[in-house]
Amino acid sequence: MSVLEIKKMGEPVLKQICTPVERVNKKIKTLLDDMAETMYKNEGVGIAAPQVGVPIRAIVIDVGNKRYDIINPVITWTEGKITDSEGCLSFPGVFGDVERAEKVRVEYLNRYGKKKFIEADGLLARCLQHEVDHLDGHLFIEIAQNIVTGKFNRNE
Repeated sequence: MSVLEIKKMGEPVLKQICTPVERVNKKIKTLLDDMAETMYKNEGVGIAAPQVGVPIRAIVIDVGNKRYDIINPVITWTEGKITDSEGCLSFPGVFGDVERAEKVRVEYLNRYGKKKFIEADGLLARCLQHEVDHLDGHLFIEIAQNIVTGKFNRNE
């Protein structure tokens, strides 16, 4: 596995609408593994392919209990609204309050090309929405309120 360069604010790939993955193959699996390694190295909980310069519909999420490799995700259902603080590996040290759905259902392909779904709430639901936004060229800072900069301490 390799740690990849994370694209930062201003990189055009972050504003692209990503193309669907046509076929899950070894190249896609290697990319998912490299994305995960990059996410862990940078202490993130989610990363989207455009954040490493690849404009395809693939994300990796791990909020502490399980790694999800998610290809071609589609949010098919949402419920409720909740506002909480978010950050992003492409915007180091920038945080803001973002309103998101409280619960979501996402259909996707896993790393083996099998159709799956996940229903989530809490941090996992927030991450799913944040990362799917990346695939559509949307950035959290476009909808965030009360933006602050500084170092985030996970223990607070």
